[in-house]
Amino acid sequence: MRALITGAAGFVGTALVERLLHDGRCVVRAAVRNAGSKLPDGVERFDAGDFAKQINWSHGLVGVDMVIHLAARVHEMSEQASDPLSGFRRINVKTTLDLAQQSAAAGVSRFVYLSSIKVNGETTAPDRPFTPNDLAAPQDPYGISKHEAEVGLREIARTTGMQVIIIRPTLVYGKGAKGNFKSLTKHVASGLPLPLGSINNLRSFVGIGNLVDFIVTCLEHPAAANETFLVSDGEDLSTPDLIRRMAPAMNRPARLLPVPKSMLMAGAAILGKRDMAQRLCSNLQVDISKSRTLLGWNPPFSVDEGLKRAVGGN
Repeated sequence: MRALITGAAGFVGTALVERLLHDGRCVVRAAVRNAGSKLPDGVERFDAGDFAKQINWSHGLVGVDMVIHLAARVHEMSEQASDPLSGFRRINVKTTLDLAQQSAAAGVSRFVYLSSIKVNGETTAPDRPFTPNDLAAPQDPYGISKHEAEVGLREIARTTGMQVIIIRPTLVYGKGAKGNFKSLTKHVASGLPLPLGSINNLRSFVGIGNLVDFIVTCLEHPAAANETFLVSDGEDLSTPDLIRRMAPAMNRPARLLPVPKSMLMAGAAILGKRDMAQRLCSNLQVDISKSRTLLGWNPPFSVDEGLKRAVGGN
């Protein structure tokens, strides 16, 4: 069996390639944008070039049984852009569907797509976690583009017979993670007090080890075909609890100030950080019961194990 992985040099891709090489379950071919990208020994290489342009995938798909599409535009574009959605659509929709169409034509049997929980939305009501069957409610260009790609992939699966598996992870953390998790790690490492002690929310997270294990499960499990899954660690945490669990792994104290949420949000708005504060204070829970029952999958790593792997030694 041979698998083509896009985004193989990224955060998730690096961990997935390492796992597949360790397991020896398939030949790994990495699609890279930069000809100078370094890959581990034993990994086949396909130089795809600029993902924002039309790509002929024919050479990269020779002998490939399954495609794992991780590559995406994830960083927000400049607020000055007149049409920010178009930039996300160019890579997250057009490139994804071009690859899927060419994959089906080349005889690829299974296409695994890493989407985003942002397709469901940004927040959940208390005790009302997102499920895979919820109506899509993306609220930003990234989430919209991911949803449009999902719609297109399902149509390709319907018309070609290629099996498509869609995975929507929550915030992914691990060694080398960027974005919000990296920022929070830096704040905890500084030892400075954080004004989050009064926040009473619940959020789902997924460690990189659990996400990679779930992707590997979806590669071959017959029940995964043409299904959509949500994935998390299976334990939801408040933001203060997350910090309290991170701090010991970093040999740092968890210093939390009990600032009322209203004051915190007001201060964040003044500093232009309202969106970040909203993510730290709001609920975002997911129900992974479908992943458990249909695939028999359970997260192999606990939250504490995942956090120790992610921040231990910092």
